[in-house]
Amino acid sequence: MRFSIIVPVYNRPNEVDELLSSLCKQTRSGFEVIIVEDGSQITCEDVCRRYSEKLDIHYFQKENRGPSAARNYGAERAKGDYLLIVDSDIIAPEGYIEAIEAELAKEDADAFGGPDAAHPDFSPIQKAISYSMTSFLTTGGIRGGKKKMDKFYPRSFNLGVKRSVFNALGGFDSSMRFGEDIDFSIRIFANGYKCRLFEEAWVYHKRRSTFKQFFKQVHNSGIARIHLYQKYPKTLKLVHLLPSVFTVGLVFLAVICGIGIGIQNPWMTWVPVLLLMLYGLGLVLDASYLSRSLYVGCLSCVAAFVQLIGYGTGFLRAVWHCLVLKENDFQAFRKNFYK
Repeated sequence: MRFSIIVPVYNRPNEVDELLSSLCKQTRSGFEVIIVEDGSQITCEDVCRRYSEKLDIHYFQKENRGPSAARNYGAERAKGDYLLIVDSDIIAPEGYIEAIEAELAKEDADAFGGPDAAHPDFSPIQKAISYSMTSFLTTGGIRGGKKKMDKFYPRSFNLGVKRSVFNALGGFDSSMRFGEDIDFSIRIFANGYKCRLFEEAWVYHKRRSTFKQFFKQVHNSGIARIHLYQKYPKTLKLVHLLPSVFTVGLVFLAVICGIGIGIQNPWMTWVPVLLLMLYGLGLVLDASYLSRSLYVGCLSCVAAFVQLIGYGTGFLRAVWHCLVLKENDFQAFRKNFYK
């Protein structure tokens, strides 16, 4: 067997149903699906049972220890030569497996990853969040990809790796609940393995469904970047500071604007507002054009600010707590990522 698709799950039966439905429509066969229920109260066991005749599916339940431990648990039981690690909130297009096979036939890789996109049926907020995470006007360039400011690091929503390489690296660090996929990717490169971006092996990725959930996600990602810095100091780049610079810049502009109002200086009052309006307008126009929806474009502007401020404040908080106060166990939102 060539591919084992590993999916950690926490209280997501409806999403698992959509994912498994999409895997039934693949243009290539020869893969197994391993679902690892990570201590869910609302399980997807019945959902998996419905697909047992359509897919080579294996369902496991374990106590909650986070997505890293769940992925490792699935990998220990996998039979494929390659592990395809995805999140439960993705939908695979029909040619997903075929695109991976084509890339591997073209050039071998020890590990690889693909991009993500918004499905036409996603909610407007999900489309807006997807835009904010992939656009070069936000942090899409930092995350790496076709247009990038940093090296491409595969992420756990769409990551492939040889089973032998996964085992040699010891899998994911189960002590990490955020940034564990970047940690894994760093170890891939550090150990000299060949890692590539498969541009055509993309997936639809739902991400969060509310701005509150999204803020928590990116805030924890900002904290994780400092945790990663503590483990791998050389991996912190100037581009990773951009959301923090943006956040501090917003505060600075607000102060300048407030002073301008106080002393009745129109330049100090309106220039900061104009700068933010121009950036916001650029986001709205770009997102509206890509989504063919002005409403999604406006929501994308909100999502971009939530993302940059959420990541920036998480990064700055971690600098204070981890680097200044030396609180190495600092976390912000301790609840499970999937809640």
